[in-house]
Amino acid sequence: MKLTDLLEKSSRHHSHLCPRQILGVRMGLLGMKMLGFDSPPDKKRLLVIVESDGCFADGIIAATDCTVGHRTLRVEDYGKTAATFVDTQTGRAIRVAPSLDIRQKAYAYAPDEPRHYFAQMQAYRIMPDEEMFTLAEVTLNTSIEAILSRPGVRVDCDVCGEEIINEREVIRGGLTLCRACAEGGYYHIADRDALLLDHIQHETVL
Repeated sequence: MKLTDLLEKSSRHHSHLCPRQILGVRMGLLGMKMLGFDSPPDKKRLLVIVESDGCFADGIIAATDCTVGHRTLRVEDYGKTAATFVDTQTGRAIRVAPSLDIRQKAYAYAPDEPRHYFAQMQAYRIMPDEEMFTLAEVTLNTSIEAILSRPGVRVDCDVCGEEIINEREVIRGGLTLCRACAEGGYYHIADRDALLLDHIQHETVL
């Protein structure tokens, strides 16, 4: 698990390398180390909950091999470059976040680089973990069993009729509901019939 190899891996997938990717890789390595893993464990033993998406998350993925597709990576978007690493067998969870003054500290490790971006690029590769990050043992508000759920469980929403997987349904007043119908989703539905008609007319013209 050489840092240079992991940075190259992250850069290859992301098309470039930036300070937040380096932070993500370093954080991924430290999170695994704190749980006793020298490399990514198999059989979905490691669950990572990242608190933002983008470059930082790609660095975490490169270091841990956790992905959304394997259901070993979750995004709780708080807009923070922080992550919680969970051993799904023991239940132990460690939250890792950058030190509040990490950028100021970085300049001491790249004294000849006046440009902030490139100073961070250099420093984040070599700064000691204890100067870069803060650690906290945490307890998840949702159980690991509820987060992981059971594979193959499917139900239909009693309102919209769409299928719900991963035990994400909500029971309200005896009805089985998807979260969009129960709580209000991140979208609202436009006039579906008009949208479909417009699509058909567009395809006909083409």
